[in-house]
Amino acid sequence: MTESHPESTVIQPAPTEQPERLDLLSHEIVSDKQAEIVRLFPEVRTEGGKIDFDRLKRVLGGTVDPGKERYGMNWAGKADCFKAIQSPSLGTLLPCREESIEFDGSENAIIEGDNLEVLKLLQKAYLGKIKMIFIDPPYNTGNDFIYPDNYTESLQTYLEYTGQLDSEGRKFSTNTEADGRFHSKWINMLYPRLYLARNLLREDGIIFITIDDGEQDNLKKICNEIFGEDNFVAQIVWQKKQSPQNDATNFSDMHDYVLAYAKRCRHAKNETSGWVRNLLPRTESQDARYSNPDNDPRGAWTSTDYTCNKTSEERPNLYYPITNPTTGEEVWPSKQRVWGVERSVTEVNLREKRIWWGANGKAMPRVKNFLSEVQGGIVPSTWWTREEAGDNQESSREVIALFPDATDIFDTPKPVRLVKRMLQIATDKAGADIILDFFAGSGTTGHSVIDQNREDGGNRRFILVQLPEPTGRTDFPTIAEITKERIRRVLKKVDEEEEGNLDLQDRSKQGRGFRVFKLSTSCFKVWQSPANAPPLDDTHQAALVKQLELHIDHIVAGRGAEDLLYELLLKSGFPMSTKIETIVLEDKTVYSVSKGEMLICLEKALTTEVIKNIAERKPWRVICLDEGFAGNDQLKTNAVQIMKSKGVTSFRTV
Repeated sequence: MTESHPESTVIQPAPTEQPERLDLLSHEIVSDKQAEIVRLFPEVRTEGGKIDFDRLKRVLGGTVDPGKERYGMNWAGKADCFKAIQSPSLGTLLPCREESIEFDGSENAIIEGDNLEVLKLLQKAYLGKIKMIFIDPPYNTGNDFIYPDNYTESLQTYLEYTGQLDSEGRKFSTNTEADGRFHSKWINMLYPRLYLARNLLREDGIIFITIDDGEQDNLKKICNEIFGEDNFVAQIVWQKKQSPQNDATNFSDMHDYVLAYAKRCRHAKNETSGWVRNLLPRTESQDARYSNPDNDPRGAWTSTDYTCNKTSEERPNLYYPITNPTTGEEVWPSKQRVWGVERSVTEVNLREKRIWWGANGKAMPRVKNFLSEVQGGIVPSTWWTREEAGDNQESSREVIALFPDATDIFDTPKPVRLVKRMLQIATDKAGADIILDFFAGSGTTGHSVIDQNREDGGNRRFILVQLPEPTGRTDFPTIAEITKERIRRVLKKVDEEEEGNLDLQDRSKQGRGFRVFKLSTSCFKVWQSPANAPPLDDTHQAALVKQLELHIDHIVAGRGAEDLLYELLLKSGFPMSTKIETIVLEDKTVYSVSKGEMLICLEKALTTEVIKNIAERKPWRVICLDEGFAGNDQLKTNAVQIMKSKGVTSFRTV
């Protein structure tokens, strides 16, 4: 059956030419890495397009020790970790408007689902786009750890766990100390997630991970392997408690750790790419250390030691006398601790009256540091006190304040000030930075981003991912429900506080809403064609007929246009926050993505006219339903030529 519309302006194509099919799988990590190796070392590519690893070893100028004695980390299940990483996902993220706030206007997202599967689905759209990741993963205490028994089939496990499929015995469970692979199971859970998370970081991105003594050493080792030792930034000690516990068995633990790794560290000042830290804002208590006892016209100052920890033998040029302008006497440093600067610098300091000789004018010299000359702020340290970054009691109070009607709603939240400190160090208020937390818990990260944006007028955005782990409660049956409700209440509180405040009406409202998405199976039924298929007996013929029926009606029942749209968006590499405009062409609905960069038509009865109208807009990419051509191969092949004639780079069907 052919179409009756005139085709005088269309080049008649070869009958075999068809549009490409859209790949519905998540981003393939292995292919990317292989392509990068071939790009760097084209000589290692074999005739069949594979990589000759022996040749690669020779190119790199050395050999690999084949023996067993080799430095590195190994554990039970490491090979399965890479199978989990390399196994693509056929899932999707379904939009949920009714649980969102300002769905169309917000660039924040809360995703309900297994974070391993979600991280795979984010690879195409968010590869190299995340500025900061913060996670507070399970500490592996033996009872707070939700783990898929069959994590290589994480989507199947998740769907059964959440009741979307009939259970076949797969479940999520705790990791008890009685398990023979207690540490290995924890590493197997975290390793593939960190591996995928690293891909999402920008070149100047950083990840912060909280942990306690139980798995700190293992976490640091796997981070060294995934991120590289050269990209280790710091191991921060965070004071999590106000006071010691008198009932502690041995020592009262007062701290947790925050491990920080960059995607790529800047190791030299002249490097132009890679992560670089911000200075922390100064506090009133820090400024209070400055005073002006001598009424210096340059303002408040504080003094520091004028000597350094070098001897006169090590630095003879720093061993010299300084004349005290009050007494006229020469003052020498100790031979074991000489002056900190050369004589020429001291002469400048004397002329500018930057040397302080004490209130009586006879003390050892110290150098004045003026508050007015302090640049930017404070260099972050690896010791974060509860006064600076909050503590466990503060975080509990924050949750109670938001949920006064719910008792013991969440056991182990992190304080907002802890995450805000990371945001201050790692993000730019003017940069529209994306912050990811794939162990979102009670939603502290989203709360912190909203607060920090409000504080400095920033435009940061967040993506929170949380498993719908049952809580046993009737008001908030899953942790994912707590995550969403906390952000709703934070936003409501902000609106109430700012209502009628004229000073804030012009401030950006970014961060004042969020889009909810839920992990599920693909909206499209996927053709399954196993390799080495057996002869077509009656059973296999019946299976083939069923597959053919699915292929004819390949959209999953119950999925709407918006569900399809967001799956195509994500799997075409567009973020979930991408602006979408609905337009009508020849009485057909067409979705314009990112100001016309991509056009999507989900109509089931396409015509030559609508194809021409789409092509005339000259988008970079076009996606249509295969069903839209209704088996009309001539229309489909003509569509390919129409798109080519208008310079459309990619025309695909699904």
